[in-house]
Amino acid sequence: MTPKKVDLKKYGINDANVYWNLSPEELQQISVEKGMGKETKNGTLALNTGKFTGRSPQDRFLVKDDYTKDKVWWGKVNKPISSENFDKLYDEVITYMSGKDLYARDAYVCADPKYKMNVRTVTEYPWSNMFVYNMFLRLEAEELENFEEEWLVLCAPGYEAKDPAAYGIRQGNFSILNFTRKVALVGGSAYTGEIKKGVFSALNMILPTDKNVLPMHCSANVGDDGDTAIFFGLSGTGKTTLSADPDRKLIGDDEHGWTSENIIFNFEGGCYAKVIDLTEEKEPDIFRAIKPGAILENVIFDENGNVDYEDTTITQNTRVSYPIYHIDNIQKPSFAGNPKNIFFLTCDAFGVLPPISKLTPGQAAYHFISGYTAKVAGTEAGITEPVPSFSACFGAPFMPLHPTVYAEMLSEKMQEAGVNVWLVNTGWSAGPYGVGSRIKLKYTRAMITAILNGELDNVDYSQHPIFGLFMPKYCPNVPTEILDPMNTWLQKGAYISKSIQLAHSFHLNFEKFTNQASQQIIEGGPLIDEHHHLDEHI
Repeated sequence: MTPKKVDLKKYGINDANVYWNLSPEELQQISVEKGMGKETKNGTLALNTGKFTGRSPQDRFLVKDDYTKDKVWWGKVNKPISSENFDKLYDEVITYMSGKDLYARDAYVCADPKYKMNVRTVTEYPWSNMFVYNMFLRLEAEELENFEEEWLVLCAPGYEAKDPAAYGIRQGNFSILNFTRKVALVGGSAYTGEIKKGVFSALNMILPTDKNVLPMHCSANVGDDGDTAIFFGLSGTGKTTLSADPDRKLIGDDEHGWTSENIIFNFEGGCYAKVIDLTEEKEPDIFRAIKPGAILENVIFDENGNVDYEDTTITQNTRVSYPIYHIDNIQKPSFAGNPKNIFFLTCDAFGVLPPISKLTPGQAAYHFISGYTAKVAGTEAGITEPVPSFSACFGAPFMPLHPTVYAEMLSEKMQEAGVNVWLVNTGWSAGPYGVGSRIKLKYTRAMITAILNGELDNVDYSQHPIFGLFMPKYCPNVPTEILDPMNTWLQKGAYISKSIQLAHSFHLNFEKFTNQASQQIIEGGPLIDEHHHLDEHI
């Protein structure tokens, strides 16, 4: 059955040669024939995304109109653009796309049928369309027949605005959401993450506002007993890696909703994983998912097509996208109930936070709103070394509403479902970045396994003197001395000093949320205040 081919004239795109819903094989072949990508030794498509090898958060805009003006948390993250400027840019992009070979795909997001949202994507490049095949949820042929989109995504990497200031934007590239017209417009950047995160940002507005669903920047998996675990964390903290557990079924690796029926559902149909330093030993699921149908971005490979995952010549943000069915152990369809454990993953470049700690409800809300990590090199343009960073709800760049809206929803759901919340440091131990070393992945995995098996339910805990976090004194298969980070530093005074420095960063960051936060949440922060002195702790 050939899917219905819709004329793009209704969007203002004229005389285009449109390829509808091509298979990944066809899109890969066209990409190679057009010289846009090459095949690696095992037949995987590898390509270079060009000037942009990461998202460009400063060039992301939301149209400010009657729907958004009073809902959106406007500021550095959510920058406004007028309807008039959006319309002008839209007209420029469709004029640019007219007369070209274009690739259109009909798909949907949100695996729970109750919240399904149809998305039509039209791309200038064949491999951008293959990315959409991988990342969105795929429809059967008969479902394509009468498809009607709720949202439209237009992606034109080759278009650049000639006079950015005239459109109220910063430079030639942009990623814009228009909630009234239900259009996501991407221009001037071929980085595929802009498509994925554009739709994620739209869901982060629509689901809590209109559907009472909490959208989460997290991965999720489910055990044989039907217990679901959720992993929050920013890029590079280990969401994808830690949720790929051979003993549990993967629900999804990056974007989920939590419904009022206590269902955790995947927004997507694929995975978009970092591949820096990838080995089969460390990350077998991801390594084996890199096969024909996957897309490798910005990796270096030799003339025989052997990929060198350690080579960061182009960027540290090397990535792979693949459909979720490239992983063997998945939950079908991608949703499950009964959330039991939530993990907040942070990559602490200071070497201060414990590798694992249990949070009280107040601490959970505080750390969720704070969203602390170290920005790891390469995820964004201009970041070349780790920088301490706070991103509200572990996903501020994609959250149009005020962080406390999401935090309150999470708090309510956590208490209703009776979940345990844990803070996991996948970053440094025995000193800060450059001195200490990164906590071994096998230890982090052992800690998470122990929690999921209930083995930390009855152990003794000690309280961190500065952050107030509860650290287990014992964990199976983990050296006891690393459980309290102070033990791993040669100089205890240096550790306390660094802890106080980080605690102050937390306090300073949280000031902007204090007005909206409850006393319980405020008390969930570090125990020290501005008047504490070092000698009190030594």
